Parts: sequence; structure tokens; C-alpha cells
Amino acid sequence: MSLEALRYRRGSLQILNQLLLPHQTLYEEISSVRQGWEAIRSMKVRGAPAIAIIGCLSLAVELYNKRNEEPSLGNLETFVLDSLSYLISARPTAVNMARAAQELEHFVQQEAKHEGTTPESLRESVINWAEALLDKDLEDNKSIGEHGACHLLQHVGQDKVRVLTHCNTGSLATAGYGTALGIIRSLHARGCLEHVYCTETRPYNQGARLTAYELVYEQVPSTLIADSMASLAMKEKKITAVIVGADRVVANGDTANKVGTYQLAIAARYHGIPFYVAAPSTSCDLQLKHGGQIVIEQRPSQELTDINAVRIAAPGIGVWNPAFDVTPHELITGGIVTEFGVFPPAELQAALTRECIKYLKT
Repeated sequence: MSLEALRYRRGSLQILNQLLLPHQTLYEEISSVRQGWEAIRSMKVRGAPAIAIIGCLSLAVELYNKRNEEPSLGNLETFVLDSLSYLISARPTAVNMARAAQELEHFVQQEAKHEGTTPESLRESVINWAEALLDKDLEDNKSIGEHGACHLLQHVGQDKVRVLTHCNTGSLATAGYGTALGIIRSLHARGCLEHVYCTETRPYNQGARLTAYELVYEQVPSTLIADSMASLAMKEKKITAVIVGADRVVANGDTANKVGTYQLAIAARYHGIPFYVAAPSTSCDLQLKHGGQIVIEQRPSQELTDINAVRIAAPGIGVWNPAFDVTPHELITGGIVTEFGVFPPAELQAALTRECIKYLKT
């Protein structure tokens, strides 16, 4: 059984406080949009898919708990739209929340126009929409895992593979199963994973605290390495592939992911190792033409200068702490893995457009 980043039933949302891992496993109640925003901003919950799910479910829970109030249809619509705009501001680089908000806003506006729509029926529709988002993410992650595992095994011509990954992209970053870690999980289930190396992922140590925790929990053969050891590991440990996630993928195939991903792609290219990016289509932002247009979140300096509230850096030193970097599409040599399949970066936009057209026709 995989770890749970969240526990949800109608009217109740609990999130696993990932700031306390691996030393303490504590689920905290989220009962409002404000608490959802604070959990996302403080990184108690993180991972682009999970951010969107927690954001939308926090809205669903607040709507459910206010079901005995009697707002007008217009006031309820305004509350939903304002809440979604607020949630986007928590961590703007991850596109999943913005995309979910855009889709839900359109849904709410259309529902509100229908004759016979009441505040009660609109509230119920929004809650159902958010719950469906949770179910779809888990289904998409499993598809990503299967597509990625099949593609990698077919293209490397090996029965056993050794994978290097970065940051946390597993059950703790999604509704369950994971994206890049979902591929690793699928390889392990097939008996085709010889070993996985995970980076510590400074400065917030998501790899050391979270990915390592998941791998140990699920008894996957694995080793933790410092970020600065990645190139050496590629040379000495016979790495078959590098598989990472993404918080945003743009039209030309450039990807934004946890800072440190870009240098892994450069090192993988030098060593002739295929570099894969695993992301659901909800992380794809085809309105942006290239990675230079992605707004990169800047995190507080204390995340770099302190560890567990203990200062490790010299007082007075300046700090630059971007949360993400952008990997150019030409370095993504393995492909971009989505729930629809694996695509070269140059073909991603056309492929997703085809899938969108199919969906609209059904």
C-alpha cells in the first residue's frame, strides 16, 4: 500500500504534513480555502498535481461545511471564483492549480447560467467536480507509470534498469502512485528495476526526506546521493535513465521542475543517458511558447541558510533561492511521459491537441 498525501471524504480533508517527514507522520485537518492556501504555500503539501487537488478539495470542504448558509446564486459564484484566484497565488509556477481553476471557473459560470440552477445545486456540482479531479489524477498516474516503463524497457534493450531521479514525484506529490516515481514503481512491479538513486534535492531536501521515505516504505532497492554526486553516479553506477517530474511543460517542450533538474539533464546528455520527464497533461501549459516565459517562484532565504531552524550559513551572506529551473526541450532525450503516451518534446503539443479533440468528441 502506497503512502497517502491526503485523506478525503465528503466534508473532511486531511493532509499529511510533509514538513515533519520522515520523523513524524501527522495528518492535519483542512477545513477552509485559507487553510488550503497556507498548507500549499508553506509546503506542508507539494507536488504540482497534489497542489491542484488540495486546493480544489479545500474549496469543496468549505462549501460543504457552509451548506446550511443561504447565499444567493450570485454570491456563491463570486465566492468560488475569488477562492480559486486566491489559491493560484500560493505557488504560481506549478500550472496544475491555475489550469484546474480555469476549468472550474468556466464550469461554474456555465452552470450558473442554466435555468433552474440553485445555490444548493451549484454547491453540489462544484463538490462533485473537485472529487472527480482526485479520482482522475490517480488514474492518470497509473497510465504514466505503464507508458514510461514500457517505453524505457523497449528503448534501452535491458531486462533490468538503474534509474536516477530528483525531488519527490510519488504518492506524496499526487493523489497517489506518482509520476516519475510512478514509472519507477511500475518498473519495480515488473521485476525490471535493479536500483534507483535519488538525490537529496537541496535546499528543501524533498528527495532525502520524502522520496527516500517512500522508497524505504515500499521496499524498493534504492540509494540516496547528494545532489553534487549525480554526475559521478552516472559515470560510476551504470545509470540506465534519468526520470524526473515537472511542474510546468510549455508548448515547445521546455519544462520547469525542481531546481537542479537542468544540471541533471546536461550531465545525462554528456553521458549518453536518456532523460525522461513524467507529467500529466494537467501540467502542460501550451499557451506559453517557451520556458523563458515561465514565472519562477522565489523561496524564502531561510530555506537555504537554515536546516531545521538551525543556521548553517554565514550571517550576512546574500541568498538567491529559485524553487525551479527550466530544462530546454533538446535535453529531454528520452521523451515526455503523459497519461496518453510518451512523446518527443517537439511532438507534444500536436499530440495533446489530438487527445483534446478526441475528448471533446466523446
